[in-house]
Amino acid sequence: MAAEWQGKSRGTVFGYKIFVFCMKTFGIGSAYFILYFVALYFCFFAGDSTKASYYYFHKRRKNSKLKSFINIYKSYYVFGQTIIDKIAISSGLRDKFTYHFDGYELIDKALKQKKGGILISAHVGNFEIAEHFFGELEENTSISILTTDAEHSNIKAYLESVTEKPKVKIILIQEDLGHIFEINAALARNELVVITGDRYIKGSKHLTQDLLGQVAKFPAGPFMLASRLKVPVLFVYVMKETNKHYHLYTRKAEAKHRDAQALLKEYTESVSWMLNKYPLQWFNYFDFWGTFDKKN
Repeated sequence: MAAEWQGKSRGTVFGYKIFVFCMKTFGIGSAYFILYFVALYFCFFAGDSTKASYYYFHKRRKNSKLKSFINIYKSYYVFGQTIIDKIAISSGLRDKFTYHFDGYELIDKALKQKKGGILISAHVGNFEIAEHFFGELEENTSISILTTDAEHSNIKAYLESVTEKPKVKIILIQEDLGHIFEINAALARNELVVITGDRYIKGSKHLTQDLLGQVAKFPAGPFMLASRLKVPVLFVYVMKETNKHYHLYTRKAEAKHRDAQALLKEYTESVSWMLNKYPLQWFNYFDFWGTFDKKN
């Protein structure tokens, strides 16, 4: 990752192929074993990501220098596990994992209002497998995930060739704001739209809010949109608890209509609570707080 988020993730097709081969030939445990070395590699050769992770652990979580370095390695390892798990789950190995749904009744209640709903998540925990949760929550529930199309096309093509087709729809963010019409159409059909609220791209409209004791920039779009639409707004996270167990959290937003800043404040408080519970699962490996050019 660069000092600022560039809208895409890091990795190579060859690396993914190694993990997929090991999983299918020797089991998920073998892929986890290789990950011990991959995580160590990233500690030393992913300079910007490691620097960002060190800032998070040392400055925001107040870990000692030694504990911060240890947690950088652990964080890379857990992050790698979530990628492996995503591939495994979407390759037909879902029954190898167990799941706990915390707050599902909030989603059910939202759907009964027949207005659709906005689910705001973050790159905390394994949001990448959210589609496999949401796609199975309710037989007649349709889920759309709002996303960019900035992933490396060759990696996407390879993963699509070895995994099952997801049960969710994808709404691509468009420069002409065409995605707004798709979102409104989905909500009109009483569908759920999932968006992330923690990755601001330089030059785009933003809001600021405190997160873990330091002000950061957040994309304005998700919070302005969610606060203006008269639909239920929920915060959702999929957190890894053990090697084979995940916990889906759903919490209801209470901010008033058209108050994007209040909604963002609720969101950051929610993310902070989640990080206090799962400190290793902060996966924004870039200069999130914009402090690298400042004295900390």
